[in-house]
Amino acid sequence: MKPVFRVTGDNASAAMGQPIVDLGKVFWNGAMIALSCSLAPIFFSWSALIMFVCMTYFSLLIGHSVGMHRMMIHRTFRCAKWLEYLLIYIGTLVGVAGPFSILRIHDLRDWAQRQNQAHDFFTHKRAYLRDLLWQLFYRFEFERPPHFSVEPDKANDRFYRFMELSWRWQQLPLAALLYGLGGMPWLIWGICVRVSISVIGHWSITYFCHNSVKRIGGKRWHVRDVGVQAYNLPGLGILTYGECWHDNHHAFPESARIGLEHGQADPGWWVILCLKKLGLAYQVGLPRAASERQDLIDIADNDADFLS
Repeated sequence: MKPVFRVTGDNASAAMGQPIVDLGKVFWNGAMIALSCSLAPIFFSWSALIMFVCMTYFSLLIGHSVGMHRMMIHRTFRCAKWLEYLLIYIGTLVGVAGPFSILRIHDLRDWAQRQNQAHDFFTHKRAYLRDLLWQLFYRFEFERPPHFSVEPDKANDRFYRFMELSWRWQQLPLAALLYGLGGMPWLIWGICVRVSISVIGHWSITYFCHNSVKRIGGKRWHVRDVGVQAYNLPGLGILTYGECWHDNHHAFPESARIGLEHGQADPGWWVILCLKKLGLAYQVGLPRAASERQDLIDIADNDADFLS
């Protein structure tokens, strides 16, 4: 599928502006983190811990990586509408934001990183704790903002609009179910701790995959004429559902497969591949042909088999 360009603005600036406190983020992320720190030790149980680990990994893998990121944002595959809605619903339960807000956060950051100059809010060059504070509790106020618009098939979809309006409240039915199954330990660990770790983990991977100052990862591809490059974080493929191979992703955003080389584990791709074999996913994107890579410089200068 062709990419969707949701951000435009010839006179916009990614460098001019400043982070300002976002009260919605302060309320949501702050409450989840505060409740986790104060109540999780009190209501600890081994069953709650196991449930938390399984739910956190499953929701981030299926809902965020496969649903929100690879399907909704980058449109690297298509599926039946019922499955699309299910993936987006699980992604909403992760607790980062609603679908339109996820699109806005992601696409504005990507647009800013493609500019020659961008504020540190987008380039992730500040210290980790400063950057995390910004991402959890602030939004960026542009002096010369770009224009952001969601494609009509999503903007006019009643399900997407409902998820966007109610994404925080979607935790309530899940909270009731968890409380019924395991009482307060399951409620606290299944909602507060899970959302806190999901949000913090999401931004931590984003930080280290884009931070050129404290570069800890490897790199094969250099994308021409962009201000911010990305890096691969070795050894974290299973833990991050394949999202840690971010150099590959910046080079080939059209690809549903992010772990492209031998040893780059990509659970998100495994899920999509299973869906494809079951006939539930189609038009699955892979890295574009070598003849269409004029925007890339292969630093390794060798011919890896990306499609094996």
